[in-house]
Amino acid sequence: MFDSLSDDNAVFDFDELADHLLEQGVDASPARLHGCLCGLLCAGAAPEAERGLDGLAHALDVNAHGELAEALLRLYSVSGAALADEEFSFNLLLPDDGVDIDSRTGALADWCKGFLAGFAQVAAGGGAAAGLSEDGGEILRDIGAIAEAAVGEDESEEESESSYTELVEYLRFAALNLFLERGAGGDDAPGAPRALH
Repeated sequence: MFDSLSDDNAVFDFDELADHLLEQGVDASPARLHGCLCGLLCAGAAPEAERGLDGLAHALDVNAHGELAEALLRLYSVSGAALADEEFSFNLLLPDDGVDIDSRTGALADWCKGFLAGFAQVAAGGGAAAGLSEDGGEILRDIGAIAEAAVGEDESEEESESSYTELVEYLRFAALNLFLERGAGGDDAPGAPRALH
C-alpha cells in the first residue's frame, strides 16, 4: 500500500485505511482523517509527519498506533508533498468511483468537516486565520457549506455525478490556494497569495 512516498494519494487505498481504523476502534472515516491532515497543512502546520498525528489527536481525538499510525504519518508526508508540488498533483482521499454516489458524497462532506477541524486546530494554536485574505475566508465558508453536501432527491444520477466531480475539483484547488496562502505562502507579499484557477 505504501511502496513509496509518491506525491499522489493514489498510493493509499481508502478501504485498507478504513480497515485499519475499524481495527483500532477509530470512529472516523479515511476521508475525514485526510481532510484534517490537509487542513493542518493548509493552515500552516509544520511538515514533520509527527505533527500530523499530534494534530489528529487534538482536532479529532484520534490516537493512532501501530500500522495505522505509520499509515497516517506517511499520508501526512505525501499530502504535504502533493500540496507543495508545482504540478498540482494533490488529490483528495475519497472512495473509488465504483462506490455509490450517496456514499461518495457523504465522504466528500466528511473530508470537508475534517479539513475545517484541522484548520481550526492550527488557528486556535497560532492564529492561522489572522491575516487570511478575503478569498481565503470565502474558501473556508465554501468548504463549510460543502460539509453539508448531500445528493439532491430530484437530481438524476448523471447530474449527481457531475455535481460531485465539480465539488471534488473545486476542493482540490481550494486546498491548494489555502496552502499557498497560509502554509507555503510565506514568501509572497501579504494579502497577495498566488491564486490557482
